[in-house]
Amino acid sequence: MKTVRLAWRMMLRDLRAGELLLLGIAIVIAVASLTSVGFLADRVSRGLDREANQLLGGDLLLRADRPWDRQFADEARRRGLRTAETVVFTSMVSTAEAAQLAGVKAVEADYPLRGSVRVAPGPNRPDAVAERMPQHGEVWLDERLFAALGVAVGDKVGLGQLEFLVGAMVTFESDRGANFFSLLPRAIFNAADLPATGLLIAGSRARWRLHLAGEPEAVAGFERWAQQRLGRGQEVESIENARPEVRGALDQAQRFLRLAALLAVILAAVAVGLAARRFMQRHLDGCAVMRCLGAGQAQVLWIVIGEFVFFGLVAATLGGAAGWAVQFGLAAVLAEVMEAELPAPSLLPFAHGVAVGMVLLVGFVLPQLLRLGNVSTVRVLRREMGAVEPVSGLAWACGAGALLAIIFWIAGDLKLGATVAAGFAAALGLFALAAWGVLHAIAGSRGRRTIRQGGWRYGLASLARRMTGSVIQATALGLGMTALLLLTLVRTDLLENWRGMTPPDAPNRFIINIQPDQREPLAAFFVDHGLVAPDIMPMIRGRLVAINDRPVDPDDFVDQRTKRLAEREFNLSYGAMLPDGNRVADGRWHGDQREPQFSVEKGLAQTFALQIGDRVRFDIAGRLVEAPITSVRELDWNSMRVNFFFIAAPGMLEADPASLITSFRLPLESHAFTAALVARFPNLSVIDVGAVIEQVRSMTDKLVLIVQFVFGFAVLAGFVVLYAALQSTHDERDYELAVLRTLGARNRQVRDALLAEFLVLGGVAGALAGVGATVIGWALAHYVFKMTYVPAPWPTLLAIVIGAVGVVAGGWFGTRKLLARPPLASLRAAG
Repeated sequence: MKTVRLAWRMMLRDLRAGELLLLGIAIVIAVASLTSVGFLADRVSRGLDREANQLLGGDLLLRADRPWDRQFADEARRRGLRTAETVVFTSMVSTAEAAQLAGVKAVEADYPLRGSVRVAPGPNRPDAVAERMPQHGEVWLDERLFAALGVAVGDKVGLGQLEFLVGAMVTFESDRGANFFSLLPRAIFNAADLPATGLLIAGSRARWRLHLAGEPEAVAGFERWAQQRLGRGQEVESIENARPEVRGALDQAQRFLRLAALLAVILAAVAVGLAARRFMQRHLDGCAVMRCLGAGQAQVLWIVIGEFVFFGLVAATLGGAAGWAVQFGLAAVLAEVMEAELPAPSLLPFAHGVAVGMVLLVGFVLPQLLRLGNVSTVRVLRREMGAVEPVSGLAWACGAGALLAIIFWIAGDLKLGATVAAGFAAALGLFALAAWGVLHAIAGSRGRRTIRQGGWRYGLASLARRMTGSVIQATALGLGMTALLLLTLVRTDLLENWRGMTPPDAPNRFIINIQPDQREPLAAFFVDHGLVAPDIMPMIRGRLVAINDRPVDPDDFVDQRTKRLAEREFNLSYGAMLPDGNRVADGRWHGDQREPQFSVEKGLAQTFALQIGDRVRFDIAGRLVEAPITSVRELDWNSMRVNFFFIAAPGMLEADPASLITSFRLPLESHAFTAALVARFPNLSVIDVGAVIEQVRSMTDKLVLIVQFVFGFAVLAGFVVLYAALQSTHDERDYELAVLRTLGARNRQVRDALLAEFLVLGGVAGALAGVGATVIGWALAHYVFKMTYVPAPWPTLLAIVIGAVGVVAGGWFGTRKLLARPPLASLRAAG
């Protein structure tokens, strides 16, 4: 009990003296960043689980790219399940004055089986749960369509070849999911009106959905029955995999947040290690005095360990509380994006954060505490510190293992954790090796004639004398500055590079569902309105079924993107002219040759390992078409032109059902053109790419704001590392300067020595950070963002300058008082 009281009193004394300030800040930042992400992820995950049934519109959902065979609905009803069918696609909703692309849903009367649809009599009016679905000839629009079309309840709008009466305003659909993923305004009408609209024609993209609800045993039995009879393009969604696009996108955002927290924790660990090293050096004498006064080795060790247990709990609790407070703001932003109220957070992330804070202390402070416990009483008279004991070396290894475990735990993914751990270890090793080489070379030059005079020689000699400490300082400074550069200069450079990828004259409208007999009238319509007639290309839907006579089975692929591509239907085209924005990278373009052959896009060829000469087979509306690949094309996807993965030679696909597609750039002053176009050709769907991109950008900006806020913890941790690195040799430098001044060194010589030391450390750290951040930025651009990025040399040069100036300024700010203090006072403080 006495040991506990002494530990508590020592913690309070060190807190008042500021000895634990740096350690506390580092732990609070690490725990706050981790818990804020943990709280947010916990709330989102439990929110999705709570809404799973409503997200499906039933207990089970069958989705397909073609109408479901009646046997599925019949079998479901035979098993006592209720069914409801919906069809979802995109189309233009128009009035005489305006037109707007919408996500259209055709529903049966029993929809939804789970959840609800809420409607209101108009904008800014109270809503209520809909007691029925739209009747024959009636359409429900959401608020965005009301505003875009300027309509009210009772007005009429056009959908395809029919005119519908606006019956209500849709305010909520439980199975629609988050607006982040359902970008287009919604229009809902009765499925009985679908055939008369003429909207679903050959080549139309639509999703046929069969909702089912009933007893759990019956649902599970039907799911097993259906899984054995699914064809290509058909899938079953249950509560366990509800809305995979929602979970997938949120998981992706969560990975970014985890990376941000991971970076903050790693940097905080570096700061904790540096601060613990300084704490140990400053308390060796005190522990030696305690030993002289009768305290046993074990008692000294337990007093110091107890102090840090108390301190760790306090610091980790403060960090957890900060994370708790921060996540409320982050969740408010995310709830606004999802338009859903998230459940209250649990206490599990708080416990995780406190555990991580204590692991950081155990891993990085325990090795230093073991040295304090083993301090000899002789140190009161002699100041030799001795080598690291084997037990301390083992503790350092345990600390490294603890950090490794934290990295894998926070990453939540073996590959991501291994990549981050290997990257951190490689950066640490390379930075240390490079710092040692550069510092050794600079220190070796101190005998040259150009720097023999003045304090500069003393400064370089100090670096050489404390080579291990200098390398640790330069490496830590380099790591901190690398993080800051990545989070500021390089990130900005990457974003600017991305923004400039889309040419200013790129098309901003796409037209789909064009029928072959509308090609010439559509071109004439453009000319009549003073616009250039766009290139109109045929589009045929086909499924890749075999490569070199080997059937294509999605289950044969491990990569999720390849698996999805193998499951979907491709948009195929044909023609003799090489489209704009395409370049033949391998093979020879077929031109007007009539021999069956395909040209494939380079990225897809790499995905499926396709080469020149390989034979691919497609199923096009039941007809098998097979031909060899004779060319590979590189596409400029950022041109916003119409592009295709496969283009066939003339004569191969002309007889297959096709729709036409084109893209064009609409000037801002021609805003009435779209309404006139849809009025003239009501089956066309005009996609305003600019508006869609703007919608995506405005919504993703909120998620980016969350990610950037969490990255702010990493920025703070970077600054803490810089400060800890500068403070790590403060006491040694104080003692050395006092000795130099006692031996007659002038203030100018001492000042020059300090400036030389700080300038070299800052320059070396800045160079390491500039090169490291540039290499990492290039790797991110090349391997993650898949874009061309040529690193500019100025960030490295700027990093050297900022590093040198920053370290000189920070170091001078921390040591300027030493020159004003009498040497005897410094010697007494150090002794």
